[in-house]
Amino acid sequence: MIDRTLNYGRPVIKKFLESIPPFQTVVDIGAGGGEDLGLAVEVAPETKVHAIELEKTFVEQLKNRKWSVHEINIERDAFPFEKESLDVVMANQILEHVKEVFWIFDQISRVLKVGGHFILGVPNLASFHNRILLLLGQQPTSIRVSSAHVRGYTKPGILTFLSEAAPGVYRLKKSGGGNFYPFPGFLAKPLAKVFPNMAVGCFLLFEKVGEYQGQFLDFAAPGKLQTNYFVGNGIGTGSLR
Repeated sequence: MIDRTLNYGRPVIKKFLESIPPFQTVVDIGAGGGEDLGLAVEVAPETKVHAIELEKTFVEQLKNRKWSVHEINIERDAFPFEKESLDVVMANQILEHVKEVFWIFDQISRVLKVGGHFILGVPNLASFHNRILLLLGQQPTSIRVSSAHVRGYTKPGILTFLSEAAPGVYRLKKSGGGNFYPFPGFLAKPLAKVFPNMAVGCFLLFEKVGEYQGQFLDFAAPGKLQTNYFVGNGIGTGSLR
């Protein structure tokens, strides 16, 4: 039987958190019920925890844990943190739901310290089962026309995006996979470890190694791409630089 909880890659995320230097501040974008933030607290019990979340049920759960909760629209609002003020930013199973990746990466890059870490988890468009579906002329499960997912990601695609839109800002430190369809959990776990690029979930650990000066918004500025992207509120870049 398929264990879909493995899609969230929490063992991989915990290993990422354990591998980085001690951190004092963390934010989870689209924190849900706080499962990933809970891992951060396990690794660094004294860390200052921030959650970005709009779903009311989750907001109450997060507040009950005495964490700072910020109810903002990540595709339009500036993140409520000072420039280079956070040690760790996490976004797990969120970016497949959004169009405005340039704005979101602008905000992540603005608030993350140089030397800080970004943990990203997304469904893998190049997973084993998606490759089979495409061979059969079928729609991949990670980006169905009628689903909430509006973007598809692969590890090479993410690395290309970062190198083209903001060269020199991020360095990939680690990567991993979560789950392996259509196999049951006891087989999916080792398969995802051996063949991470064909796993259901793609998980990447980045270090911010360069100064960020608005490159993501510059890349998506009006007239540069054939899709209109949100690049701020019309006052400069709109990103509290």
